[in-house]
Amino acid sequence: MEHFDYIIVGAGSAGCVLANRLSADPTKKVLLLEAGSKDTDMMIHMPAGVGKLISTDKVNWYYNTEEQEHMNNRSLFWPRGKVLGGSSSINGMIYIRGHGRDYDMWRQMGLSGWGFKDVLPYFRRAEGNENGNDDFHGGDGPLGVTNHQNTNVLFDAFIEAGKQAGHPYTSDFNGAQQEGVGNYQLTIKNGQRCSAAKGYLVPALKRPNLEVITEAMTSRILFKDKRAIGVEYIQQQKIKQVYADVEVLLCGGAVNSPQTLMLSGIGDGEYLKKFGIDVVSDLPGVGQNMQDHLDVMIHTECLQPVTLHSQMNPLRALKTGLQYILTKKGLGTSNGLEAGAFLKTRPELEMPDIQIHFLAAIMKDHARGESGGHGFTTHVCQLRPESKGFIGLHSTDPFQHALIQPNYLESQTDRDVMREGLRIGREILEQPAMAAYTGKEQAPGSHIQSDDDIDAWIRDNAETIYHPVGTAKMGNDSKAVVDERCRVRGVEGLRVVDASVMPTLIGGNTNAPTIMIAEKISDDILGKAPLPSVDVSIAEDRALASA
Repeated sequence: MEHFDYIIVGAGSAGCVLANRLSADPTKKVLLLEAGSKDTDMMIHMPAGVGKLISTDKVNWYYNTEEQEHMNNRSLFWPRGKVLGGSSSINGMIYIRGHGRDYDMWRQMGLSGWGFKDVLPYFRRAEGNENGNDDFHGGDGPLGVTNHQNTNVLFDAFIEAGKQAGHPYTSDFNGAQQEGVGNYQLTIKNGQRCSAAKGYLVPALKRPNLEVITEAMTSRILFKDKRAIGVEYIQQQKIKQVYADVEVLLCGGAVNSPQTLMLSGIGDGEYLKKFGIDVVSDLPGVGQNMQDHLDVMIHTECLQPVTLHSQMNPLRALKTGLQYILTKKGLGTSNGLEAGAFLKTRPELEMPDIQIHFLAAIMKDHARGESGGHGFTTHVCQLRPESKGFIGLHSTDPFQHALIQPNYLESQTDRDVMREGLRIGREILEQPAMAAYTGKEQAPGSHIQSDDDIDAWIRDNAETIYHPVGTAKMGNDSKAVVDERCRVRGVEGLRVVDASVMPTLIGGNTNAPTIMIAEKISDDILGKAPLPSVDVSIAEDRALASA
């Protein structure tokens, strides 16, 4: 029997962080299991390759949801990373933390140590921002963060149009003021994607006390009475078992972690019995509380040939690829998505409730469809949906994808916010700064104007923007799966550390918050005192003080 101090299940964003931090102690033996492959695909490391990664199942779980009752019974495509680095190896590389109030709400829910001033030190520790250290940012961390590349005139035009539409400008979405239009910072370093694997795992691979096994599908967690003692996994059709002397750390993400828990006997007892699974801990919250960002896309014809559609030409694409390979410069270093906004659909709101991602190309069906010529895409997503769904089982076969039921647009509030967000996106595109570029609106189309028509179009066309969380939430209530230290309730020696533990969906992209969670919990696992909280103020604090 092979023994380790820690077994980490899942080499995604959180798993790579834990592998680095735990193996830094040479006396601790660490095993990292990953169901996917090594991150050798060039498209992972070239930022411009993101569309290829989302649209293929080579490094992607390629999930699909159940039919959505409130979206005309459509089944939605859910890409998630199945490779070293997980979704950080296939995402859009946008570095966003969410709003400070998101974490203060966690603290107010009874999660001690999770307020914004408590988690900011861990964001800073993770971050290697090219602008260096300041009150909000770290300059020395493993996760490379760089400024936008100024690769397209459309980004500046969009930001100027946002200001013309009456929205504030913000120089830093992760600083004192999130609200406004501005440029995104990106998890790109030296012209390459800085995934969690690149930033955290690669530097740790030389350590003799860290072992990484890829293409290893975890089938269940092993228990002795109520204590997790190891993991069973399947590799090349062979069943293998490994043992953890200290803890098993489940880092599979919002889909895989609850699925693995249920297959291991942790979940709603009555539900598990229907599948013939012996109950280890009756936790009805496993798989529940699922939240995700739903997104609508405005596709607009561009009047000038300045978009990324030029890269559809095989010769130009070859030139870009060769330039990238040889110099790590040029269009290959850009994700094509360098500008955006965090805005309010109602002025009385305390913080933004929609986010815009502006893409200098037309992307249809998650990059699986034709680009449609020169054009640009304005993504609009609702940041804090009321609708909640769940993850369930189709069978006890770990290779069969979990049941994914997001329950999008169940809430009337969500429908209202999505509709108003679409109108706000349109209003920005109608400003003078965009006049030289904005042609025909291909989708929804200028004929879609009334509330009913917009609502119907959203039901027919909205898609996920890839931020599922909450299915093994932290908390103190009856549906909580883990406590504030990410320890699974009712058992010993087992934690869940990934986006599934978020009790609520934060207002922004979820990769950086997932890394922060793993940074913070790594200290707790190692028995270290938490980093001291920091005294910073955000725009809402100043507004409240002056009221």
